[in-house]
Order: sequence, then structure tokens, then C-alpha cells
Amino acid sequence: MADERQAELYQTQISLTEWLDNIGHKDTGAIRKEDNNKRERLAVLKQVVGIPYDEQVKFEAVDLRDKKPAFVKYMKEHGDELCALRLIPKRDSLPKLRLRGETVAGVYDWFLKQDINAEDYRAEYIPHSDDYKWSTIFIVNNHGIQGEVIRGPHYQLTQGFFDHGKPAVFKFDFKKWHLSKNDQPAEKHLKMVAKFLHIPDKNKQNQIKKQLNGEFINDYLLGYYETIYSQQYGLWYVDYSQSLGKMYEDFLIETESKPVKTAVVKGMAGSPGRARGPVRIVEQDKIDMDFPDGGVLVCSVTTPNYVPLMQKAAAIVTDQGGILSHAAIVARELKKPCIVGTGNATQLLKNGQVISVDANLGVVTR
Repeated sequence: MADERQAELYQTQISLTEWLDNIGHKDTGAIRKEDNNKRERLAVLKQVVGIPYDEQVKFEAVDLRDKKPAFVKYMKEHGDELCALRLIPKRDSLPKLRLRGETVAGVYDWFLKQDINAEDYRAEYIPHSDDYKWSTIFIVNNHGIQGEVIRGPHYQLTQGFFDHGKPAVFKFDFKKWHLSKNDQPAEKHLKMVAKFLHIPDKNKQNQIKKQLNGEFINDYLLGYYETIYSQQYGLWYVDYSQSLGKMYEDFLIETESKPVKTAVVKGMAGSPGRARGPVRIVEQDKIDMDFPDGGVLVCSVTTPNYVPLMQKAAAIVTDQGGILSHAAIVARELKKPCIVGTGNATQLLKNGQVISVDANLGVVTR
């Protein structure tokens, strides 16, 4: 039953740009444009410093529709291989469409069912594995390298649903690695990931500055990153965003929580700040838009359906979720204090109970 509920939650998820569009974020267009072209930027990093990434096979969507010879050849040679298909719009007003974890032949069947004008899209086939060992999301800013690492698939971090145990929060202050729990294999993996962004060669730095407008701190390339590691393919960088990096240029986390004796709930800061208000527990299948202004939204995990409530809430407290999940990024952009990953907020807190939320410390007190 729990697995079915988890599967239902996954189906509710959308891309970060769609989340931001839903709250009318002023930079949605720029972030969407970067997201649609992230592999072109990663290709530059591979050329300059050898960074590994999930290289795509590109077609025009009309090539798929009309079964052009090059596409037919690709289907014949790779039809049984697992992949992700991304349909990238050529106009900003159109949505990006995607399906992951099916065969090349399987996603073609899905493509044929899409109600789109093929002339408005290009298609990217990206290799996929069902055997992901590690996934990360992190920011490189003036404070260092900070983020989360987890065993298993990457969607756990972006969506905040954890199937393989909670992630470790990490921070590298350009001198030493700090993890929220003792996990030497995770630390070893993080060091391998980070070495590709340490670029002391000034000529290579200049190439990246010229081609990508990249910026550096202590010879590390600033930005927002996502990575995956599979037994089949090894390490891949799957995102490099300068826009999201700039949104988090002041991001600073603590890997060790400070004890607060009066805390009734503890978690991690998804978005900083403090607020006080009455608890309103809202279940995913019983979302009521009649949410009181100034209430504290308490739920298992925020999904796109919660956006109107997040906009009204004084603060947000969730059982699940990660510090850089899509929902946490949205809470930060809404400037709402948000505590994620408490594990039991919906059980310990009661409707109507007035609480204080200190998202800087990650605690709820009465």
C-alpha cells in the first residue's frame, strides 16, 4: 500500500520550471531556457575538462513523426535499450514533455500519443539505467560545495520521496568535507564528483568563461549541479545551471543540527526564516483551498497541488522532502520558512495548535 501511495505521489510531480511558472517567478523563462539546453553546456565542459555527462542523441520531432531514415536506423539498432525521451519546445510558451525508464521503442509509442505539433519540438534520446547507485544535488558558491547525496535513483532528491533511506547532507568548505552522518562511501563518491569542478588550469578557466560565462571561486566552477552514478555507465553530470546557482549564491547549510530542548519536531531547513501560527494538516488526497492566511502548512510532502496553500501559509513543515528538492526551492522563492524531512510532523502536531517554526535551526516549538 505504501509503495502504491508513493507511486501516486511520483505521478503528481512536474519539472522545476513548471513549479516556478505556477508561482509566477520572474526568472522562469531564463531558467527554462537553461534547462532546455543544459546538455549543450555540459558538452562544453566535457570538451574542456572531460566532465562525464548523459550525452543525448538528437533528432527533430518531425524525424520521429515521419520515420526519417536516420531515426529508423537508430530505432533498429537501439530499440530494446532503456532511455529517456525529452521533447524540447522551440517556443518558450510550450511545455517540455518527457518519459523516462522505457525502451527506445516504448517511448516512441508514447511520442505518437502526444497532442503536439511536431514542427515545434526537437527530440533527445538519453541513455537510462535501472541500477543507479548514487545521486547528488549540490550548489557551488562562495561558501563551498553544499547539497545532498543519496543511494539510489535521482528523483528521490528532486522530488523529496526517499526509497533508499534519508540522504546525507554535506558541505565542503574548500578545506574539509562535513557530512550529516558518518558515511565514508558517500564521502568518497562526493570527492570523485567534485574533482571535475576543480579547474586550477587558468587557460581552461578562460575557455569556460568565454564559452559559458562561467565564474570561479577557489578554482571551482560556480553553479547548481545534479549527478547520478550507475554500475552500467559510471558517473554522469545531468545538470549544470548558472541561473539556479545565482539563486542560491548565499546558500549556507549546517550539517550538524543544534540541540533545542523545547523542540517538538526537528528537520532540515528547506527555506530559512521564522514564523508562528496555527497548524493546518493537509493530506494529499484532501487538499482544501480554503486555507487560513497565516496558517502553518503541515503535510507529508508538498506537491504541485499545494502551491496555492504554500502561497498563503506563514510556514511549511513536511515529513519528507530534501533541502534542494523542487518544493524546497519553490518555498525559498516564495520566502516562506520551510522545514523538510521531519519524519513525523503530521503525527506529532495537531490541527489548530499554535507553533513557532524556526527554519534556520530546523525546529518546531510550541
